[in-house]
Amino acid sequence: MWSLGGAKLPEETVDEQGNVGHRHHEMSDAWLVGRASELVAVAQSSHLAAQLDAAAEIDRILAEAQGRGEPRIVAQLLRAAAVVRLVTPGLVDMSDPQLDEMLAHCRRHGLIVLEADARALRGRRFLLGNAEDKALTEIASALAMMLDEVPEVDPVFDKRIWDQLLATTLQDIALVLTQLGVYEMADDVLAGANNALRESGQPHQIYVHLVNRARLRIGWGLRLERVNLHDAAHEQFKVASGLAEAAEVPFRQSLHPGRRDLDAAEQVPILGAAHALTNPREGHLDRLWSLRGLSMYARELIIVAIALARCLVEANRLDDALKVLDDTRTQMEHDTSEPSLVLSLEREYAHLHGPHTTSALQAYNAALELELWQMRESRVATLQTRREHERLTRAHGQIAQQALQDPLTGLPNRRALDDKMGELIAGQVDPFSIALVDLDGFKGVNDRHSHADGDDVLRVIASTLRQALRGDDMVARYGGDEFVVLLPGAPLHAAEAALGRAVDAVAGLPIDLSRGVTLSVGVISLRPRESANQALSRADSAMYVAKRQGGCQVAAVAGEPSAEA
Repeated sequence: MWSLGGAKLPEETVDEQGNVGHRHHEMSDAWLVGRASELVAVAQSSHLAAQLDAAAEIDRILAEAQGRGEPRIVAQLLRAAAVVRLVTPGLVDMSDPQLDEMLAHCRRHGLIVLEADARALRGRRFLLGNAEDKALTEIASALAMMLDEVPEVDPVFDKRIWDQLLATTLQDIALVLTQLGVYEMADDVLAGANNALRESGQPHQIYVHLVNRARLRIGWGLRLERVNLHDAAHEQFKVASGLAEAAEVPFRQSLHPGRRDLDAAEQVPILGAAHALTNPREGHLDRLWSLRGLSMYARELIIVAIALARCLVEANRLDDALKVLDDTRTQMEHDTSEPSLVLSLEREYAHLHGPHTTSALQAYNAALELELWQMRESRVATLQTRREHERLTRAHGQIAQQALQDPLTGLPNRRALDDKMGELIAGQVDPFSIALVDLDGFKGVNDRHSHADGDDVLRVIASTLRQALRGDDMVARYGGDEFVVLLPGAPLHAAEAALGRAVDAVAGLPIDLSRGVTLSVGVISLRPRESANQALSRADSAMYVAKRQGGCQVAAVAGEPSAEA
C-alpha cells in the first residue's frame, strides 16, 4: 500500500475473524487522509466488490476523524466518502447526505476551497440524476468562489497541501464543465489546477490531472468534428495523445491499482483511446478491445467505442464497427452524465451509415448541430450569468459580514461580541460561561521576529481556538492579543474542560506556526442580573490568576459570590 507521497502505508491487520483492516484509532490525521486518497483511487479504477469494500473502510475512517473533530480533516474525508459513492453503482444516492453535510460543515468552518469542491461534486451528482439546470447553478457558485474571490491561503495548511487542495477542487469543477461540453471554460480551469500542481503535485495527482486534460481534449475534438472542423479536431486529438504519453511516468508512482509492468495506455481507457484517435489503425485493435472491457464510466465507454470503431473501419470491418457503436448506444440509453459525448456517439453511428443516409437527413443533421451549438452557447451564458449573480450575492454578504468581523483573524469583532452577549444575557440563558483568553509570550514574537509573523500567529491561534470549541460557542477577537469566548448552555466545569482542550491544542501546534505562544484563560459563570461589563471584568481577573500560575492553563471562577470567596 502506498500513500499519496509514495511513503509506504502501515501494514494491514487481521482480526480474530480473519477480517483485514487497519487500527484507525492509532493512526495520525495525515495517515487517515492518505488512506482515504488510496481508497478513492481504488474505487475509481476497480469493480463493484472492491468499491464496496472501499466505501465501508472509508466510513470507518470518517467516523474516526469525526470523533477527533479537526474540521479540515473531516471535510477532506467527507469528500472522499462522497466520491467513492458517486463512482459506485447502487451507492450514488447515498452520496447526497454526505455532500449536504460536507457543504454545511465547510460553510460553518469557513473552508472556502472545500466548500467550492462540495458544490462541484453536487454538480456532478445532479448530472447523474439528469438535473442539468441544478448542476449549472452549483458550478456557477463554485466558479465564483474559486476564480472571482481568490481564496486566502489557510495558514493551518502548508503550501504543498494547500496547492493540492486547490488543484483537486479546480479539477472537480473542470470535470463537470467537461461533462456539460463547455470545453473552453474547463480548459481555463484546468490551467489553474496545472499551476497549483507545478510545484506541489504528487505523482497520483499529476497522473489524474493529465488523464482529465486528455479526456477534455478528446471531447473537444469530437465536438469540433460535429461541426465539420476536422483539422482543429485532429489537433485536439494530438494534444490528448501527448498528454497520454506524459501520464506514463506519474502513473507508475500513482495510486492506480494497476500493473506497473504495463504502460498506462494499456490499462487506462482514456489514454489508450487518445493514441488511437490521433492515428486510427488496425494495430490499436487488441489494446482497444482490452480497454473496452476495463471501461467503467460513460465517458470511457463512449470514447473507447468511437476509437475502436474507427480502427475497425481502417481494418475493413464496418459491420463490427457498427455493432460496437450500437451496443454502446444501448448501454447509454439511460445514462445522463455525458450529454455531449452521447451526441458524438450518435453522430459516429450515423456517419458510418453514411451511404444509406439521404441528403435530406444530412441537411437535417447539419441544422440540428447548429441548434446544439447554439444551446451550448446558451449554457455558457447561463453559467456566466449565475456566476456573476453568485459573486454579487457573496460580495454583498461579505460587506455586511465585514462590519461584524475582525479583518485579521476572520473572527467576530468587538461589535459582534457586544451584540451576541446582549442577546444571550437578555434571553436569560442559563448556564452561561464566559472566558477571556490572553496569549502568553506574544509580545516577544513581534520583538524577535516581525509584526507580520505576529499576525500569522494570531490567525493560526484564532483558527485553532475556533476549531477546538463547539459549533454553538462564539470566539471573538477582543483586541490586541485577547479573545473572548461565549459558551451558552455550558456549565462552568464543562466550559473549563473545553477551554483546557483549546489550551492543549495551541500548546501542541508546531513551533513554526505558534512561535511558542500559549494561552492563559479565565472563565467564569454568569451571575443572575450581572451585566456584560461586570462578567468580562471577572473573566479578566480570572485570566490573571492563570497568568500568575505560569500561564498555559485555565483558571475557573464560579458564578455565585460565596463560591468565589
